[in-house]
Amino acid sequence: MESTAFCPAHVTGFFKAYLEKDNQTPEKIGSMGAGFSIREGVTTHINILPKINQKSNFKITTIGYESDKTDVSEYVLNEFLKLGNFEDMFFDIKHEITIPVGYGLGSSSAVALSLSYALDHVLKTNLDHTMIGQIAHNAEINCNTGLGDVLASYHGGFEIRIKPGAPGIGKVEKINPGEITIIMICFSPISTNKFIKERLSQINGLGGKMVTKLLESKNYEHFEDMSLEFAKYIQVMTLRMENLIQELASNGIKCGVALFGETVFTMIPKEKEEKVLQILKKYSDAIIIKSQLDNQGARVLNN
Repeated sequence: MESTAFCPAHVTGFFKAYLEKDNQTPEKIGSMGAGFSIREGVTTHINILPKINQKSNFKITTIGYESDKTDVSEYVLNEFLKLGNFEDMFFDIKHEITIPVGYGLGSSSAVALSLSYALDHVLKTNLDHTMIGQIAHNAEINCNTGLGDVLASYHGGFEIRIKPGAPGIGKVEKINPGEITIIMICFSPISTNKFIKERLSQINGLGGKMVTKLLESKNYEHFEDMSLEFAKYIQVMTLRMENLIQELASNGIKCGVALFGETVFTMIPKEKEEKVLQILKKYSDAIIIKSQLDNQGARVLNN
């Protein structure tokens, strides 16, 4: 038995965290904020074989960009194993990752959500889609790898998260920015797990105020401006990010910062693509990604 599912990568431009861990309901933990999903991400393929002499009942491998942790995948798998008698099965799980890990592109949520969709399909558990999303969301919360990426990449597109929480509880409002290209440059990774543990409590309500403003304007260039303001406010800007942002601005190109990574993105009309790529090509040690919005969100692929 085999199944394949895809989840788009997601970039958050600003946010306000809602932790409330004391109430023991991880589905209500999350974030308000805004961001977008792109056509790159994680494709997860599962092949179920008979369990014969293997010591473990699963194997997890990655293709493309490497992830050094499997805790999110193991959490999702264990949640599905509670739903039936699958003791005689061996799960061969492959994550094909086309985005760099740790650069603010929501790779862990894409791993969790693509795996959740693929497991539901291959095991025929027939869960409601919101339940599939909630399992992935809870994996992120329990592993301290994210707050709102699952909700956002579950829906796809350019979104404002207007209510925090897992799919089925959290809510988004999608914005149509028209035909735009997204180009981003990834300099170095930042640990989301470390930021959530050490610095999240320092952030106040700025992200919440920005949600209100973006709901009024619904403009992607306004979103980019607020993303930059937020990045400066929480002090994640580096010198090379500031230099690049200044050069782009001097050429009439707005941009924002992906949380959390040393990553700068720009949302632009097609006629500005060449100029942006010309500016970015001098950074030969960085990773450059050119993509478009993914408006579908996570889904099972043709199997």
